[in-house]
Amino acid sequence: MRSLAELITDDRSAWAEIEAAVSGSPCAVEILPTDPVRAASCLQKLQVTTNSWLGSLVYLSGGLVVDEGWLRVLGSGSPEHRLPDIHTVNAGFEGAGLVVAQDIMGGEFVWRQGDTAQSPGPSGQSGQPTIHYFAPDTLGWEDVGLGYTDWLYAMLGGALDQFYRSWRWPGWQDEVADCPLDAGLHILPPLFTKEGKEIADSSRQPVPMTQLVSTLHDVADQLGT
Repeated sequence: MRSLAELITDDRSAWAEIEAAVSGSPCAVEILPTDPVRAASCLQKLQVTTNSWLGSLVYLSGGLVVDEGWLRVLGSGSPEHRLPDIHTVNAGFEGAGLVVAQDIMGGEFVWRQGDTAQSPGPSGQSGQPTIHYFAPDTLGWEDVGLGYTDWLYAMLGGALDQFYRSWRWPGWQDEVADCPLDAGLHILPPLFTKEGKEIADSSRQPVPMTQLVSTLHDVADQLGT
């Protein structure tokens, strides 16, 4: 295991690139503060250097809150904002790979290689892990085809709105902003049913994110998706 000193590369930190992507984003993006002790612990456990976007984000932020909290990009956590750290979220994840973000519908972005678990590696290289999305409307996995850096850069650059356009409803901003960061929206009828496709007409209630994610994965397992 590499030491913390080996993981912190101040002269090659990717943080300036992340800040530039955040400041240039058409979406509202909040960088959550973090506790230095917790950040150091998370980075050492992750074993990724700060010259990567993932390592830099985990070490220097509690996470990113994008589009009023529609997307929560995991970092070293922010208890005061009720966003768990990346390791707490992954402690309850039984699939292969590393959960790096969750959305308000219970969808999860996971950094993984195909159908087998792999250690995180640099993005943009052939054969390296890519971001896979667990979709609440299909209960299946979709390979986004991008590494962590390219995926996050795209989402911050405006791809998020296109990705979720069919799920937006009138007034969603206020409703999403009112939902705590450790919760998601339970939709009835569910998104994966025919009746649930019209989300504006559906019931939407905040529930703990762990409960929402667990329920969606349990249904996916039962349906064999």
